Amino acid sequence: MTPLSPAEGPRWVAGMMPLAGVDPLAGAGSLGVPSVYWERPVACEAVAGWGEAGVLEAHAPGELPAVLGTLGHDSVRWLDAQAPQLPGPWFGGMRFSPTQPVDGAWRSHGLARWTLPEVLVWREGNALAVAVFAPEGPGAEDLVRSRLERVRASFPPAYRHPVGEPVALRTASSRPDFEALVDRAVKAIGAGQLHKVVLARALEAEGPAPFDVVDVLARLREQNPRCATFLFRAPDGTGFLGATPETLCRVDGRRLETEALAGSAAPGGAEALDASDKDRREHDAVVRYILQALTPVAASVSADAQPSVLALKNVVHLRTGIRAELADGVDTARVVTALHPTPAVGGTPRERALSFLVEHESLDRGWYAGPVGWVGPGRAHLVVALRSALVRGAKARLFVGAGIVAGSSAESEWRETEMKSLAMLRALGGR
Repeated sequence: MTPLSPAEGPRWVAGMMPLAGVDPLAGAGSLGVPSVYWERPVACEAVAGWGEAGVLEAHAPGELPAVLGTLGHDSVRWLDAQAPQLPGPWFGGMRFSPTQPVDGAWRSHGLARWTLPEVLVWREGNALAVAVFAPEGPGAEDLVRSRLERVRASFPPAYRHPVGEPVALRTASSRPDFEALVDRAVKAIGAGQLHKVVLARALEAEGPAPFDVVDVLARLREQNPRCATFLFRAPDGTGFLGATPETLCRVDGRRLETEALAGSAAPGGAEALDASDKDRREHDAVVRYILQALTPVAASVSADAQPSVLALKNVVHLRTGIRAELADGVDTARVVTALHPTPAVGGTPRERALSFLVEHESLDRGWYAGPVGWVGPGRAHLVVALRSALVRGAKARLFVGAGIVAGSSAESEWRETEMKSLAMLRALGGR
């Protein structure tokens, strides 16, 4: 679909109404597996979407700013109500590296893909609301109203998806290859070619039967309440989902919130993490990068004086909150261009680290570590797609990574990635 020009006016018509219930995922019982899902339990924010009323895709790196810019236009005409402050209405993401070719496993998600669901159910305070979207044209208003009534009539007022029993997963990954890659990175750092590089690896998992995506989502959100749980499901059924602790950017008008999240330790290791010279250096590099990257697009920038410790179920991280007032005319597309990829997922110096990954990592990250989330008029929330997996049928490819700096050891970095993989393995039902 061609990106929208502001002069073209609305392309979609939409209506909304309140729903009984408190859980958007309840719609899976009558509407099937969602095409998109987004939840931040700490913020009481949850949304599920079904179908595709609109799709915007980028097929070349040069198209990315135009597509992201289009998502911020007010392209929806609302019936009988003002536009609600809902998350979205566009949901999707993009590849970590837009210049690398898309392989078979990631073909359905492509370089960048954003969808406007036909049906969107979201939590509004302590209740639910539903919106229905349809392309503008003859009969669109009647279609929206009739579909709203059908969803209202079929949506269960009380529902909690039952979590299935644990299953035996077959897993495979190559420890020798990853540890050899860490050793090469440490040598490059020692030779002064890099300060930091973030290495990723894939872990293949297979269940005894096709994974129940709704079951996986239910586990993810319950086991990771301090993370953003997400799902982006392509028309062929391939789903990219996960629960990430890291926000790339949250935009509301000219207000921007982001964070530096780098430095990791096992649960219970908060005190040692805060005192670790290696982890503090890794973290400080991310903070410096983000502050410098925001300078050209922001009127003012501030950051927490000291990092705090973010304790998750399987890992603890150092975190520094960063805030900015964006300059006039700066939209989400410019913010993403300035920030992504941060040293938390790429490295420093940025271009040298990315070149090292292209030459040595031998992994198509796809959307892993790329920006995913939602975008709407004047508002957006994009996270960094960590602790995630590409799922189709009974097979899943999990992605995990670790930041390498001077002093890193191959054995400890392998253990760190094993620790990080637990979130997705447990969500898939692994014992």
